[in-house]
Amino acid sequence: MVKGDKINFSTPSGFPEFLPSEKRLELYLLDIIRRVFESYGFTPIETPAVERLEVLQAKGNQGDNIIYGIDPILPPNRQAERDKSGETGSEARALKFDQTVPLAAYIARHLNELTFPFARYQMDVVFRGERAKDGRFRQFRQCDIDVVARRELSLLYDAQMPAIITEIFEAINIGNFLIRINNRKVLTGFFKSVEIAEDKIKSCISIVDNLEKIGENKVKQDLEKEGILAEQAQKIIEFIKIDGSVDEILDKLKHLAENLSETDQLNLGVTELETVIAGVRNLGVAENRFCIDLSIARGLDYYTGTVYETTLLGHEALGSICSGGRYEELVGVFLGEKMPGVGISIGLTRLISRLLKAGILSTLAVTPAQLMVVNMQDDLMPTYLKVSQHLRQAGINVITNFDKRPLGKQFQLADKQGIQFCVIIGSEEAATQKSSLKDLKTGEQVEVLLVNLAEEVKRRLG
Repeated sequence: MVKGDKINFSTPSGFPEFLPSEKRLELYLLDIIRRVFESYGFTPIETPAVERLEVLQAKGNQGDNIIYGIDPILPPNRQAERDKSGETGSEARALKFDQTVPLAAYIARHLNELTFPFARYQMDVVFRGERAKDGRFRQFRQCDIDVVARRELSLLYDAQMPAIITEIFEAINIGNFLIRINNRKVLTGFFKSVEIAEDKIKSCISIVDNLEKIGENKVKQDLEKEGILAEQAQKIIEFIKIDGSVDEILDKLKHLAENLSETDQLNLGVTELETVIAGVRNLGVAENRFCIDLSIARGLDYYTGTVYETTLLGHEALGSICSGGRYEELVGVFLGEKMPGVGISIGLTRLISRLLKAGILSTLAVTPAQLMVVNMQDDLMPTYLKVSQHLRQAGINVITNFDKRPLGKQFQLADKQGIQFCVIIGSEEAATQKSSLKDLKTGEQVEVLLVNLAEEVKRRLG
């Protein structure tokens, strides 16, 4: 660039940048999520941000995800080298758009080093080249768990997922939420029983999955555009609108199957759904936290069984805040064997953005410091440093103010950063091994012996 040209240093569209208070909130939520994941025995892994393009496209470009390719930018004197050895075919690379496809490649690469069922969690950043808009990002953090087995995977792993979702969102305390559960075999089986052609079933499932976004009439129109008869489309609408309690819906599905033909897959889906629901109950998940919703399909083609979507009640416009499901063939695509798995994903960046905007969450204080040791006079700095270290060793987060300035200015600085307590030590206090502890929230100021200071601060912090 020419000297003097202005550089556009604004944040690229769709790529989030956090202020300290926002980043602290993200880390706080990550700690909660990590703690719950690990309480169920999930172990952390990390996969590269960059994968081979053919890996990411192994099961097709799932949904409407737009993949970011990686193309090296070389200086002009090496351009010919780039043209000569351009990365194509198996060498072409791209940024991962989710965690599930890279997990499949990870398992294939480390098959003999892993123990199965393999339960892992990842809380990495992923990239999608979609249009940036409110609550949608091109770079965002996903918090995923998956359990993968060789040949067979118990449906009780499916049942664990709603229990994990419940613990996370109750710990975050975001309000009332509902985990909506379905099984793709139920949908597929019903479509077969009403004589939907095999090659139309996947597209019909994708259309049904958009019911909340586009409405009942548009679903009918889109089904008919796929060549589905109006009578069949009406039956599909009536089916996905079956409601009632969990047990009532299961009974209705069993009764419906008795009056339809070719219901083997429908019956299998209902049986699996029943097993999962029983497991969810045995894990102690409250009845008001989950339901069966036959319109839930999950748009990604690799889901084959149980599917989940979680909705924040009263804020349904936020969309699903946690989703996932079971897949049978995704991992095995790299190994040529059946490796069933089940998992869920929380799009944390999007979730934080939406919950902050809705006023459901608030950012944390700018600093993790709980206390400031103010600077009354520079010659007492050795005392301030020793007191600060003593407090830190007691588990208190401390900022030591190295710059001497008026006491009121130091209080303002602490308050601006969300620090509640200030320790004041002048020459008289230092001589008598005392301090003054000021609570900036209440204005109260008490005298405390230095030897008792850490205990008193911890007591007041609760």
